[in-house]
Amino acid sequence: MLSKARTIAVVATLLALATVQTTTQPSDPKSITTFEDQLGSSVGEDYFLASYAQLEEYWKQLDRESDRMTLVDIGRTEEGRTQWMAVITDPANTARLERYKEISRRLARVEGLTDAEARALAREGKAVVWIDGGLHATEVVSAQQLIETAYQLVSQTDDETMRILRDVIVLLVHANPDGHELVANWYMRERNAQRRTLAGVPRLYQKYAGHDNNRDFYMGTQAETINMSRILFEEWIPQIVYDHHQAPPTDALMVAPPFEGPSNYLFDPLVTIGIDAVGESIHRRFATAGAAGVEVGTGSPYSTWWNGGLRTTATFHNQIGILTEVAGGPAPMTTSSGQFRLRQAIDYSVAANRAVLDVASRQRETWLLNMYEMGRRSIERGSSDWWTESPHRPGGGPRDPRLRDPRAYIVPADQPDFLTATKFVNALLRTGITVHRALDDFEAGGRKYPAGSYVIKTAQAFRPHILDMFEPQDHPDDVVDE
Repeated sequence: MLSKARTIAVVATLLALATVQTTTQPSDPKSITTFEDQLGSSVGEDYFLASYAQLEEYWKQLDRESDRMTLVDIGRTEEGRTQWMAVITDPANTARLERYKEISRRLARVEGLTDAEARALAREGKAVVWIDGGLHATEVVSAQQLIETAYQLVSQTDDETMRILRDVIVLLVHANPDGHELVANWYMRERNAQRRTLAGVPRLYQKYAGHDNNRDFYMGTQAETINMSRILFEEWIPQIVYDHHQAPPTDALMVAPPFEGPSNYLFDPLVTIGIDAVGESIHRRFATAGAAGVEVGTGSPYSTWWNGGLRTTATFHNQIGILTEVAGGPAPMTTSSGQFRLRQAIDYSVAANRAVLDVASRQRETWLLNMYEMGRRSIERGSSDWWTESPHRPGGGPRDPRLRDPRAYIVPADQPDFLTATKFVNALLRTGITVHRALDDFEAGGRKYPAGSYVIKTAQAFRPHILDMFEPQDHPDDVVDE
């Protein structure tokens, strides 16, 4: 007999319960306080970086003033700060947030749904879009754009904004509060604005991982990763995950998908198609604004192969994970297009956000139903004989039963280092994988296993992540003929 394990006692994963603050009175968008009115400086002002403490103070003000915004405490950081998520949507949707969260989860996990039920849920549900910032704290634009994005979404009343709020639930997530506070305070310590610099930050901007906090999402070793993974893979399971980054100056002021190939062979084709569709929406928006001097790169040098980062781990969960890299910094910079200021970089980032939210709104039902379709196919493949095609196994290789994709993986309880094996199982749990634990001795494949062994069945919606974690990776040969 197997029992479903959601936590493992040997290495306990403590999940902080989210505390929710909500407004109680309908709000007038015209009366929303600006960041400058509250804190005396404007977002994107030259030689100015708002700190995390200021973002936190301002978001709380917006939460008090706007019935479009719900501020959620998703847990503590490694240094003990509160990590905030702003949930922004139409007030009518806010009243039904738990229902829309349930719809998103059920469609992503598939279990127990018929096709007809899934279509009905997709019609009822709202697209859920994750937008983060601040993961790499010295890439300062990404955290600053969160402030401006929140303000625009709760204060603007144009047709596009109202449609987005009606169709989409926006999850604005600060990915690294500790690093943001450190870097902003370090930069602002100098009274003479002209002498301010990001150079010489005295310690890691994530307490233990530094820049490698974006290599942690398949492991979940850091508090911030654990907090975010709970939202990404267990509670909300958003259909689109947008991870903001900042690049050194190049000829392009922003690069966006499509990504460089190859796509990982474990993906459902709808993942790659979805990434390209979201990227196309970003490119179209910037191209349409070309008369105003907006430029965007023609493609991104980043791949969709590896599973360890914030947006890449998402793609192994049937989510449309993208990143953009924007130029910029607190001091005006000279580019091939002329001088580029922090405010312009924030405007680029917000425009990209709106492009993503626009396509999420226009294809709301499709994004929801696609999650179901990808999860359904994953469960079907894990429940039947299946040979995955990979670069060195075209067509999946010979139909040799010994080469079939596994139906399950077993982590035996009688191995010498079961503690470390349990840490690995906990990493799977933190990414939303269902794990069973044997209550009795059992036999499989001609081998006996003791009670307490873990069993990870591949008939799950997130099967690509399971296979990627357990199987050797078959990367194509990158050979250039001279």
